[in-house]
Amino acid sequence: MIHKTWQESKALKKVKCVHTNAAKYMVDRALTAGKEYDVQNETEEFYFVIDNTGKVGGYYKDYFEIVPN
Repeated sequence: MIHKTWQESKALKKVKCVHTNAAKYMVDRALTAGKEYDVQNETEEFYFVIDNTGKVGGYYKDYFEIVPN
């Protein structure tokens, strides 16, 4: 049930959205190309970020690049 605290927890890192060209889903409603997002959790395939809706959403890693500190 760790997912219930993701929104309040400290971000693991920052990522920058490089594109919103999705083959299946309409991610341009929740992500903006060029904007930086806080990563709340990640798996092998997904980043879970606080998106434009203000909620945590899971997105494929190929939409992002890691922002150097």
